[in-house]
Amino acid sequence: MYEDMEDSKETDGSLLGDPSQTPFGKMENVKWQRPRLTRKALMKCCLVKWILSSAAPQGSDSGDSELELSAIRHQPEGLDQLQALTKFTKKELQSLYRGFKNECPSGLVDEDTFKLIYSQFFPQGDATMYAHFLFNAFDVDRNGAIRFEDFVIDLSILLRGTVHEKLNWAFNLYDINKDGYITKEEMLAIMKSIYDMMGRYTYPILREDAPIQHVEKFFQKMDKNQDGVVTIEEFLETCQKDENIMSSMQLFENVI
Repeated sequence: MYEDMEDSKETDGSLLGDPSQTPFGKMENVKWQRPRLTRKALMKCCLVKWILSSAAPQGSDSGDSELELSAIRHQPEGLDQLQALTKFTKKELQSLYRGFKNECPSGLVDEDTFKLIYSQFFPQGDATMYAHFLFNAFDVDRNGAIRFEDFVIDLSILLRGTVHEKLNWAFNLYDINKDGYITKEEMLAIMKSIYDMMGRYTYPILREDAPIQHVEKFFQKMDKNQDGVVTIEEFLETCQKDENIMSSMQLFENVI
C-alpha cells in the first residue's frame, strides 16, 4: 500500500515534528521545502495511517489517478485543484484518496468514524470526547460530514503548514463554541479529552490534576488582560514567543 511513497530522509516540514528537534519558534526563518511523505513519518499521524492502511494496491484502479468517481454520492474536486490547495504531491493525494474511498465509499466521513479510528489507535483510554472535538474542528460546514477535500486540506495544514497556520488551527480546536475566544472551560475540556484518550497506562504516569495544571499555566501566560478569555491575537503572540508552551502543544499534535 505504500508503493508510491518514497523512503527518504525527513525534512523539517515533514508531519507534526518532534519535541526533541528544533522548536517551532526557531523554524520560522527556515525556507519551506516540500517534504516527502515517508513511511516513518506517516506512522506519526493516526488519520493518515488509517487511510493508507485501507489504500488499494497501486494500479488496481486506473480511474483513481484523476479522482474520477461515478458510484459515490459526493465527487471530490480535481486532483490538480487539490494539489494547488495543499502541500501534498500528486502521488500522495492518490494514495490518500484510495484509502479514503475504501473506508468511506460515500465520499464523506462522519463523527462515528473518527471515534472508531481513535478507539483503535488508543485502546487503553477513552477517545470518545477527543474524537468529537477533533471532528468538529474538521467539520467547518457544521453539517455532520467531512468531504475528502476538506479532510486533506486540514491534514495539509496540520502536517505541513506554517507555524502560524498550525496555531490558527489549534485555536479553532480549542474554541469549541466558535465564538472567537478560548475559555478555561474549553481548554480544560480539550486537555482532559487528550489525557482520557492516553489512558492510565502512560509513562510517566499522569496525575489526575495534570489537565487543570496545564490550563492554569497556559492562561497565566496567554490571558494578557486577565479578562478570563484568550483571543486569537493573545494565543498566537504567546505561543510564538514561549518555547515551553510550544513544547506543550506537542501533546496535542502527537495525537492527530
